[in-house]
Amino acid sequence: MARSPGRRFPLTLRRQPVAWERQQPTWRDAGPAVIASALERARSRPSGNWFVVGASKDVRGATPVGRTVAGRELVLWRDENGDLVAGPGACPHLGAPLKDSSVRCGVLVCHWHGMKLNPNGVAGWQPWPAHDDGVLLWVRLDSVGAEQPLDRPAIPMRPRPSQSVSAVYTGVGRCEPADIVANRLDPWHGAWFHPYSFVDLQVTAAPEANSGPDDDQFVVDVSFRLTTRLVVPVRAVFTAPGPRTVVMRITDGEGRHSVVETHATPLTPQGHTRPRTAVVEAVIATSHRPGFTIARHAAPLLRPLMRAAAGRLWADDLAYAERLWQLRSRPPVR
Repeated sequence: MARSPGRRFPLTLRRQPVAWERQQPTWRDAGPAVIASALERARSRPSGNWFVVGASKDVRGATPVGRTVAGRELVLWRDENGDLVAGPGACPHLGAPLKDSSVRCGVLVCHWHGMKLNPNGVAGWQPWPAHDDGVLLWVRLDSVGAEQPLDRPAIPMRPRPSQSVSAVYTGVGRCEPADIVANRLDPWHGAWFHPYSFVDLQVTAAPEANSGPDDDQFVVDVSFRLTTRLVVPVRAVFTAPGPRTVVMRITDGEGRHSVVETHATPLTPQGHTRPRTAVVEAVIATSHRPGFTIARHAAPLLRPLMRAAAGRLWADDLAYAERLWQLRSRPPVR
């Protein structure tokens, strides 16, 4: 059980640390059917055809940025008001890569022949719906999602920007979005697979294979490891609000209300023989402690550390997701 967030000191001293190999095995609880059914319920939820394509800070100034979603080449830039613009990444004239062009007064100017592409579109080139939520960038691709479009992406509840620090990690794995989501819907692997970060992990509630949407969450008591004996215990709840998103929210302990959003964006078309998927993970940290105000002012120094911590975990978890895809893609043994 996580310690109450009202406690003065967030740290706990483990009096009798359990060695990695002596901790309670979790394989019996991590039932493949439970994980698979949670994944299927997540994949059935609507996304409105919105895909996360990076961090808000990725697109700034007069330099456009290129992205790929499900084999579609995209270009992103800011108009004169600073609003996000997104559209096909090839110039309609002769196919020049627009990510290598320049922005002048909010208009994208192709560097091959000077064709100007404004945010309202031109003949043969029309922008796609785009949204900047202040942390992440989203683009709506109706030809990829094939769902009922939504005017705005479904953004999970987050701490207020004035009371939080956010950082965004991006990585790429040779797998499909479902493999990324399946990794996140298996909280049982944490203390075994990431012992450098997590200890004393216990899943206190999990959905059944036939659970309804109201019960579809994983509740986890876990301690973040600082040293062998010094830890920070919390309670976290994992949910999957969409087909390519898993949200972890700290509900008790230090950092209560902090959120980790994991978004999986396909880079290759569906059914590709060698799929690649981008993981875009937003860590949005908050704290009720007075010292957190100082931490917020040090956000430029904190963000690289937050990204590095996420990157270390994803070095393992991308290998995990890639392994899931490898096993699934193997031809059946006769």
